[in-house]
Amino acid sequence: GIAFNSGSQVKALEGDRGRITASMVEKAINPDDIHKARTRVVSIENTTNRGGGACYDFNELKKIKSVCSNHGLAFHLDGARLWNALMARQETAKDYGNLFDTISVCLSKGLGAPVGSLLLGSKEHIREARRVRKKFGGGMRQAGFLAAAGLYALQNHIDRLAEDHHHAKITADALRHKSWVPDLMEPETNILIFTVDGAFTAPELCDEFAKHDIRCMAISPTQIRMVFHLDVTPAMVEKLLNVIYHLPG
Repeated sequence: GIAFNSGSQVKALEGDRGRITASMVEKAINPDDIHKARTRVVSIENTTNRGGGACYDFNELKKIKSVCSNHGLAFHLDGARLWNALMARQETAKDYGNLFDTISVCLSKGLGAPVGSLLLGSKEHIREARRVRKKFGGGMRQAGFLAAAGLYALQNHIDRLAEDHHHAKITADALRHKSWVPDLMEPETNILIFTVDGAFTAPELCDEFAKHDIRCMAISPTQIRMVFHLDVTPAMVEKLLNVIYHLPG
């Protein structure tokens, strides 16, 4: 999609639960060679999705920023779950704003607005982004209603993200006692990814949970992804823990 729509190439790096380092970025920069695409931007994701909601260490982000500055590269943050990272690490949005050239954030997901993503950047970045959006056919009329919902989410739903993080942790604690869960990614925020083996495949366990009106996703034949958000109440989590407890094994 990136190549087809934007004429760009991507060099993906395999990091630790989706987190890359400054040294990895340094090594990945293409040389000044007419046979290779020019390296222009470094993009990171915080929190990481398939990394089970893992958070970056801010000092490592500053090191990556230094590499970008030394090589004239833009630094972009996919911050769809940035609010979760800020809550988990007790960091500030201002620190991130000072570090990155552009940031995308999501007002749905953990914050619970019905829809809505925002791009943050300088006036020049936003002017160019609006032009590119129009070129792709993007745009929305009467968006004020959604903006109001987004403002409400920002004003009321950030502090409560800690509850989602707690729900992920206690669910992980329950799953650890099951013989058919040989491994799980320690949840730092609201995403829990774990491996199943033996009594269930991942789809089979999802079907078992569905019998109790519990929805989760098999992201591979052996891995399940659970996400906790404001619509998942403490009572629902108690029910989930009870179901896990009574499953054989």
